[in-house]
Amino acid sequence: MEVKVGAGEREYFNGAIRKVETESSVLVSNSAYLNNAELRHLIAQEMLRRNGSDLPNTAFIPEVAQILMTLEDWGRIMALFEEEKARLPRFAEWCERKSLADFKKDEVKDCAPGTLGAALHDFMVNSGYELDIFYREIQVVNDLTYYLRQTALTHDIEHIVSGFGPNHGGEIALLNANMHSKARYFHPELAAFFSRVQSYLKAKTIMKDGLYYAEAAALNLEAEYQGAVQGRNWKYPLMLADWRGMVDWHISDIREELGINPVPAPDLWADTNRLCDEGDANYGMPLMQAAE
Repeated sequence: MEVKVGAGEREYFNGAIRKVETESSVLVSNSAYLNNAELRHLIAQEMLRRNGSDLPNTAFIPEVAQILMTLEDWGRIMALFEEEKARLPRFAEWCERKSLADFKKDEVKDCAPGTLGAALHDFMVNSGYELDIFYREIQVVNDLTYYLRQTALTHDIEHIVSGFGPNHGGEIALLNANMHSKARYFHPELAAFFSRVQSYLKAKTIMKDGLYYAEAAALNLEAEYQGAVQGRNWKYPLMLADWRGMVDWHISDIREELGINPVPAPDLWADTNRLCDEGDANYGMPLMQAAE
């Protein structure tokens, strides 16, 4: 069967297109992002390819993040930091404190059961990972570098306290919760900067799930929704939490303090990586029950 888009549809959607002449001898537009050949290539590739066993879903995130950072108007971003510090006392305090959540196993090995510290110790011992996953070489010299360093360190802490696990559904839910919370709290322009890489991750995940992984696409919608509901209940974005001040708190108390609700059921979406990770030994095996 041949599916064709007719002339009427083209006229409706494309009728306002006008040709813009240029003297340039190379590809050029009014978008710095579109003009970046490497970014065009990576976004096209990462949105349209399958998650093959040779190239994991996380491939090239550092490269895309680096390019996006090189295209920022840093003068404008720093001005927005100052404007929001003047408007938001909690944000100003967070920037002033510059308390890095760079916990090591030995620091939290004696924390009481049920506390954030105990959960962090369990995570680092059993996963083999440290909290330090991104922007490791950045030195904290101002508010911006503190933001980049701290939010890279706290990703797994946010997984723990939100209840959204490190799996396909949980990553989507946590990403969406953060985007909603920041959009509600910060000036839209600064919130968009804070969600720049997350916007890319969300877009490529939606596209690939929709093209190749139908059950993952259905899960994606459910996880986005649950993340949005929880994130809009947070009292403020989790990036502003004083994790060192709460390391000895019971996780249930942290959740009450930060407005983290509803909390998902334990191990929700635990087996969902297999829905879209072709390198998973159980790839392609459907979930045993429908989403609720």
